[in-house]
Amino acid sequence: MERTLLLVDDEENITSALVRLLRRDGYRILRANSGEAGLELLAQNEVGVIISDQRMPGMTGVEFLGKVRELYPDTVRVVLSGYTELNTVTDAINRGAVYKFLTKPWEDELLRANVEEAFQRYEMKIENVRLARELEDANEELMRINHELELRVEEKTREVMRNLEILQVSQEVLERLPVAVIGIGNDGVIAIANQNAHGLFSENGMRPLLGEVADSVIPPELLSYIHDEDSRKFKRKVFYRLADGRESQCWCSPMGEISSSQGVVLVVVADQE
Repeated sequence: MERTLLLVDDEENITSALVRLLRRDGYRILRANSGEAGLELLAQNEVGVIISDQRMPGMTGVEFLGKVRELYPDTVRVVLSGYTELNTVTDAINRGAVYKFLTKPWEDELLRANVEEAFQRYEMKIENVRLARELEDANEELMRINHELELRVEEKTREVMRNLEILQVSQEVLERLPVAVIGIGNDGVIAIANQNAHGLFSENGMRPLLGEVADSVIPPELLSYIHDEDSRKFKRKVFYRLADGRESQCWCSPMGEISSSQGVVLVVVADQE
């Protein structure tokens, strides 16, 4: 960031002396011989620090810096004048229109140090403004992201509720089928079994089938049919006599056409008693 310094004094020899002293510090230095001229320069340039004399025709330094405070509040404003002006400037310092009062004649190194400190103060103000703006932008972005997340959560919740309702309907349809349906995962564990399946293979309907190993509850004759690759592939129908003596027809179909499961579905249709 380029450091721009504005010197306002109606005595040209004063501003010239200040330029000779301060230009070694690398500042871009603007000069004005009145408060009005100083305001014109401020309207055209981004100035960080202003050093103004107090006694000037038309507009005093305090009046000039008071207007600057209203128009450019981030600038650091310094009065450079004689000791006799201190009482006049004190009220302006208390009101914040003036940051510091330096006296004429000045001590070169002390003046340079004060100008350096003033620019550091200005740059800190600008950095704080930048950080505050970034924080505000970040908060707005966070609010936008949170709003989007809320909308996504709402949509996902609706989707889950729809899927749950579909699952409940599917489960009811499965339970109301007049056939026994058993789904066996590729690990050999029963994952699906409707009421008719429980009635046929779960010890008078008392033993739950879900989570059981198929080999432990399904008769060996049906197991051999299930494990027969050709039977699964061509969905061959077989006849099987149930434990209660009824004849039944059985189909075995591999899963995986519309899901990631690699198991099988066994369907048993028993003759009515």
